[in-house]
Amino acid sequence: MRNFASNLNKETIFLINMFGKETYIRRRSELKRLVGSGLLLFIGNNESPANYPANSYAPFRQDSSFLYYFGLHHDGLVGLIDVDNDEEWLFGDDIDIEDIVWMGYVPSIADLAAEVGITKTAPMSELSSVCSRALAANRKVHFLPPYRHDTKIQLMDLLGIHPSKQKEAASLPLIQAVVKMRATKDVQEIAIIDAACDIGYVMHTTAQMLIKPGVTERFVAGQVDGIARSLSQGNSFGTIFSQHGEIMHGSPSDAKLEAGRLVICDAGCELEDYCSDHTRTMPVSCKFTQKQLEIYSIVEACHDYVLEVAKPGVKYQDVHFAVCRMMTDRLKEIGLMKGDTEEAIRAGAHAMFLPHGLGHMMGMDVHDMEGLGQIYVGFDDETRPNLEQFGTNCLRMGRKLEPGFVLTDEPGIYFIPHLIDLWRKEGHCKEFLNFDLLETYKDFGGIRIEDDILITNDGCRFLGSKRIPYHPTELEELMSNN
Repeated sequence: MRNFASNLNKETIFLINMFGKETYIRRRSELKRLVGSGLLLFIGNNESPANYPANSYAPFRQDSSFLYYFGLHHDGLVGLIDVDNDEEWLFGDDIDIEDIVWMGYVPSIADLAAEVGITKTAPMSELSSVCSRALAANRKVHFLPPYRHDTKIQLMDLLGIHPSKQKEAASLPLIQAVVKMRATKDVQEIAIIDAACDIGYVMHTTAQMLIKPGVTERFVAGQVDGIARSLSQGNSFGTIFSQHGEIMHGSPSDAKLEAGRLVICDAGCELEDYCSDHTRTMPVSCKFTQKQLEIYSIVEACHDYVLEVAKPGVKYQDVHFAVCRMMTDRLKEIGLMKGDTEEAIRAGAHAMFLPHGLGHMMGMDVHDMEGLGQIYVGFDDETRPNLEQFGTNCLRMGRKLEPGFVLTDEPGIYFIPHLIDLWRKEGHCKEFLNFDLLETYKDFGGIRIEDDILITNDGCRFLGSKRIPYHPTELEELMSNN
């Protein structure tokens, strides 16, 4: 069996307990300063049963914002920050002998709290009284938008807000403060993401070396997932591996890889609570056809162009449209698009081929902080989303870039038969699209190339010490030699 870990830097494997309690003390202190007053309520995740109570989804995944400020990977915890009285609490229940017999010893709540610099603890039963007293005194209890049903029920019990009203009742000052802090990664966080990307390198090159006609999609995806589970906490999202690359999130099936087709692998890992996210598109026959290479070279050029234009002070929305212009010009050269490039972009004609945004924020969540509201994460007062135009409405990241931002660079070109048929029937953007030629691409699939980038003080760079092969010559060589 090949030793996959040998492809990693030594530092990758030993990134354990990188953050000391001082990091969490500092983060909570800054959060108190940003929000200013009130109680800040962070409900950690509970175990989630897969099909009956004792059989939970594994591994356990803590809520990212709870992790960011409290750093504990245990279920059944709630963190509370009293800004006005400068107090920090951890609520939870110590385990009993029955739990120890089955799960092993877990430190006490007081010991867990001490690990992250908190001195005040209480059993979970006391949290309700704390919240009730705060509400009776007309104090503001801030919380983030919940996304799990058990958390919504807990919030209803604590604050009396029905689950259907909790998203709109979530604290905007707290959301904005958390986004501000989590959006900019410090040197420790960047080091972990670099290491996660190195594991992503092993995941994707393994897939590239396993691809050949007759192997099933599920087999290759399973090997990719096994590496993530072996070298990190696991996948940062469900692996996308499919010969139907025109489907953005195509899950691996039992279909066998077929000679002459393209296959997309979109996968990442989670290391020390931080994510990687890469996509590569490969020819099953280990060599691109001329038709495939024409389209692939356009996506390749768009992907690389981001490194030239993404830098502090530039809106990622502008980077997105710069890529769309390049893509449109190149598609015009091979006859798939026509007419004036700027008019085509304004009309949204490019979305026939690129119906999603160029990228998204990445960090502790692969779509970082998306649950807090994309309008707060990817946009700001100056840059607002366009929710009306097809394709552009899927732009997740548009705001001005700042040093320390981590985001994805993932252009793609897709040929979606149903979309081609619909737009042709409606005559949508017919002055910019060659529908007759598009008909001949209905069996093409799709191509996406994705890497993770860090915005630096004067530009940007790819994350990870090794680049997963994507230039056609090096990719074909790697695949042909295995």
